[in-house]
Amino acid sequence: MDLFFWEIARASGLAAYAALCISVLSGLAPRTQALCISVLSGLAPRTQALSFLANNRAVRALHDWTPWIVIPAALVHIVALLLDATARIGILDVFVPFLTSYGQLAIGLGTISVDLLIIVLVTTWLRRRFSNNAWQWWHRVSYLGFGTMFLHSMLSGTDLTSPVISVLSWASAIGIAYYALERLGKALNPTRVRA
Repeated sequence: MDLFFWEIARASGLAAYAALCISVLSGLAPRTQALCISVLSGLAPRTQALSFLANNRAVRALHDWTPWIVIPAALVHIVALLLDATARIGILDVFVPFLTSYGQLAIGLGTISVDLLIIVLVTTWLRRRFSNNAWQWWHRVSYLGFGTMFLHSMLSGTDLTSPVISVLSWASAIGIAYYALERLGKALNPTRVRA
């Protein structure tokens, strides 16, 4: 039975990671001329060929609705690990990082990513109670959530031996890092004008 829970945990973890990648990339897209697809398509990062995505409602809808995939997939991942006797994950380990008796760093990073994503989701649901600037800062915590989830998957994920999963994981992380850094550069130097 533990193998069943382990397989469920693996599949749901991959699903949560993939959905979070889509959510973060589609959230970055409108503000980086929607070039997240260029990482996978091989088009130049500053090409105008994909600039139509910046105002595309489908990209916005994708960003708004992918958390509804992340949430249940992450919950299934956590519940499967709680039910898996081999994993030895307790309920406290789900919310408090670095308490497990093994793999403290890897599992602790997963716990931190869950905690950060809960913060992002709750502040998004309470968006009307925040100023736009305050909400944006809380929403940017999703970059940290993605980063910790990526590290969690790299350190504890057993599926990275598959070349396809490994390439997709690294490509999405590199794409997100590139566009997040590009946005950071724009925020730190607002007077810079693009040619």
